[in-house]
Amino acid sequence: MGPSADELALLAARRARIMERMGGGVMLLAAAPERPRTADILYPYRQDSDFAYVTGFPEPEAVCVLAPDLKERFVLFVRARDPERELWVGTRAGVEGAVERYGADAAFKLEDLERELPRFLEKAPQVWHTVRRDDPLAQRLMALIRRAQEMQPRTGTGPTTIREPGDLLHEMRLRKEPAELAHMREAIAIACDAHREAMRSARPGMYEYEIEALIDFTFRRRGATGPAYPSIVASGANATVLHYTDNDRPLGERELLLIDAGAERAGYCADVTRTIPTGPRYEPAQRDLYDAVLAAQLAAIAAVAPGTTLEAVHKTALRVLAEALIAHGVLHGTVDEVLEKETYKRFYMHRTSHWLGRDVHDVGRYAENGAPRALEPGMVLTVEPGLYIPAGAEDVPAPYRG
Repeated sequence: MGPSADELALLAARRARIMERMGGGVMLLAAAPERPRTADILYPYRQDSDFAYVTGFPEPEAVCVLAPDLKERFVLFVRARDPERELWVGTRAGVEGAVERYGADAAFKLEDLERELPRFLEKAPQVWHTVRRDDPLAQRLMALIRRAQEMQPRTGTGPTTIREPGDLLHEMRLRKEPAELAHMREAIAIACDAHREAMRSARPGMYEYEIEALIDFTFRRRGATGPAYPSIVASGANATVLHYTDNDRPLGERELLLIDAGAERAGYCADVTRTIPTGPRYEPAQRDLYDAVLAAQLAAIAAVAPGTTLEAVHKTALRVLAEALIAHGVLHGTVDEVLEKETYKRFYMHRTSHWLGRDVHDVGRYAENGAPRALEPGMVLTVEPGLYIPAGAEDVPAPYRG
């Protein structure tokens, strides 16, 4: 179908802002490559986040050219129409669709890249192109840039500098537009529905993968493309493994069940973590730890405001957790001692927040000039403190272990 008229207008306005900030030259972006799962079976395709942010074009084997100083400012190189192949894997936009449905000023077949792209590069003083990718399409682009650079001594024109597109795009992506925030709210609402379904359904004896299946079903049923990342459904001691994804254990009696699962909707991600009892209610020690984490989260959320930093938010959560761990005999000493010596890191080893957007761990710098950056309106972050006390922590009171 392609983007709606409103979406096309948003993409065009976004590209205009990008080209205003480029300072001349040409930007080249490559679509994400397809990844083989087995022999001739591919993983479900997900577009490169930067490419999707700039173009809205969903297909692999595509190149975007932004050339603010040329008549054809937005150009796409795409796969040609192929009725026989499309019979097996679905319709392609083709050159005509790239112009008519995705708003390109011009479009060419990807097979013509080596013939057509040089004219966009020959007078460009700089090229925005990432050197962080090494897949075949990125290699083709790099070869063409090098060829243009090699001609520069003879022609007196052409690129002398290669710049990283992320330096520009990622700072733009960090500050979400209203339409992006709307997509994120949709993804988060779907994720919350899935968590509620899991809470209503989880019972001792069920397997973790049954809960995972229910979550994934709810994501798709509500219109998400699927999970934003592999869902973590971790019961008992599995919940102390931060990125546990085996999800193959039966739920035990009177245990905790940690679910870290977020939906992806319209290219934007949710990231939601909740911990519930497998029994009818929390056991006393479980309640102690749950209340400690909840208090840390609420305090950290209250600390979020323009002008503050993620470091300040993290320190707010740390202090609340440290107070609770001391109060319950898990750690010893004063709060300041626990924070200074970082003895809490046995049980809380990650940061409290990360950026959220098109990627679960979204792009954008966390520091500027060596100092934590100030939060601004439009930035989206998670607030997810936690406590992970392994079953083998013999110096911890037994009810809190595992």
